[in-house]
Amino acid sequence: MLKSKSKVAIIGSGFVGASIAFAMTLQQTVNEIVLIDVDKKKAIGEAMDINHGLSFMGQMSVYAGDYFDLKDCDVIIITAGVNRKPGETRLDLAKKNVSIAKSITSEIVKYYNHGVILVVSNPVDILTYMVQKWTGLPNGKVIGTGTVLDSIRFRYLLSEKLNVDVKNVHGYIIGEHGETQLPLWSATHIAGKGINEYCESPESKFVEADKAIIAEEVKKAGATIIKNKGATYYAIAVTVETIIETLLKSQNTIRTIGSVIDGPYGINDVAISLPSIINSEGVQEVLELNLTSEEESALMDSVEHVKAVLNEVKDI
Repeated sequence: MLKSKSKVAIIGSGFVGASIAFAMTLQQTVNEIVLIDVDKKKAIGEAMDINHGLSFMGQMSVYAGDYFDLKDCDVIIITAGVNRKPGETRLDLAKKNVSIAKSITSEIVKYYNHGVILVVSNPVDILTYMVQKWTGLPNGKVIGTGTVLDSIRFRYLLSEKLNVDVKNVHGYIIGEHGETQLPLWSATHIAGKGINEYCESPESKFVEADKAIIAEEVKKAGATIIKNKGATYYAIAVTVETIIETLLKSQNTIRTIGSVIDGPYGINDVAISLPSIINSEGVQEVLELNLTSEEESALMDSVEHVKAVLNEVKDI
């Protein structure tokens, strides 16, 4: 059940942060939302805009605040950061946003007294790891959105290709939220049937080459949206809202969130995304699925890629 009094803070009131606040308001996910931004006027304006629609949505407390308002938050969401500029590498972006996240984390630890910290800012794997280490919280108390959005993009594209309801499509994207992510075809099911079994039917019109096409479309989806409209924020807002709901209701939902991994699959000291059971305490358990040898190899490549970036930013 939802706590009788629940409070969520969103650090960063840009497109993503504001959209998350609006999504939570539409769903009445939480009792109290505090928006925190270095541009206080922006946070005030977003809170006002949302509040003016409450008559048609329900009673909530939505307001612009400061870091001292983090006290007693059930979830603290970090969306602040800069976007990558033309010609800028992912490493350049990582260095900038790690510096921003470090400053934010230093403020969080002053007022944090319980709850889960959810990292949304990119590069999310790097920032999830760093925030976990800076806060000194137990593994699983700091989580990232990881490949949750990638996984629902994967399910959507499969549903479109196979012409079935997306709610009957189950599958995961794991590893890095980025270039080295991988789909778990061995764990992809349509209404209980493995993807290969389901697609034995001639009516499916799904061939092996389609797998590579879909995997690539998932990987490039964010860049395609940014090219067309400048930023992505609706789907990630819905993604975060569902994560917040499972945290507040302690639903023990399985999501491919990112967290610092120490042990599963022989992976240690890196934050990547794996199917995990999450509840009000954060990560309850990281699930170890039976991967094919190809999937296991690709996962390890993804781990090494993330570690290489971490090695470049750890001393910031």
